[in-house]
Amino acid sequence: MIQLRNVSKIYPNGARALVDVNLKIGKGEFVFLVGPSGAGKSTLIKLLYRDEIPTRGQVQINSKNLVRMKEREVPYLRRSIGVIFQDFKLLPNKTVQENVAFALEAIGVAKKEVRTRTRNMLELVGLAGKDNAFPHELSGGEQQRVCVARAIINNPALLVADEPTGNLDPETAWGIMDLLFNINKRGTTIVMATHARAIVNKMQKRVIAIENGRVARDEEVGGYGYDT
Repeated sequence: MIQLRNVSKIYPNGARALVDVNLKIGKGEFVFLVGPSGAGKSTLIKLLYRDEIPTRGQVQINSKNLVRMKEREVPYLRRSIGVIFQDFKLLPNKTVQENVAFALEAIGVAKKEVRTRTRNMLELVGLAGKDNAFPHELSGGEQQRVCVARAIINNPALLVADEPTGNLDPETAWGIMDLLFNINKRGTTIVMATHARAIVNKMQKRVIAIENGRVARDEEVGGYGYDT
């Protein structure tokens, strides 16, 4: 599903975020990206939804070349990709229902279907009854559940998550991971960047370690690689 070939990313200030990265991630996989801060994890995540373009190399998703993709094609790509951020990025002046529905409205889904799908999605992520709440009225865990609902409302083939549990307490973090695990069981490919060693070690999924912009380790089933 995902293929990176000889990918390097150098920012205008000369910082080398990624160096000759080669990766293949299959449909339906759950993959953790681990490594120290500044290793290149977030840059790699951004390449997958074309928020960044590599300086050199190729990025392909479902055989689509993201490097050669025209700007007008990018919105169509992103309809098949859900994104979860550490800092939520919710619209503060919109309700929970409106935040989740926004993704459907943007592609012209009929209002009745928007209401039905949004209500079902909020039930799925454990937020039934929170439709009319605003983000500031929710806990951090509830806000992240809204982010998950928004990311998967379009039934994306790929879900990318950049430190989705980074600002959450351990119990709430495990609740989010249960959600992601169940989403993955439904067939969605998940690529998640994280520093959460306990989560990585317990879940026993494929682990790709990034160090100094390079793939330092790639284990089909493994842990963080450090003591907890």
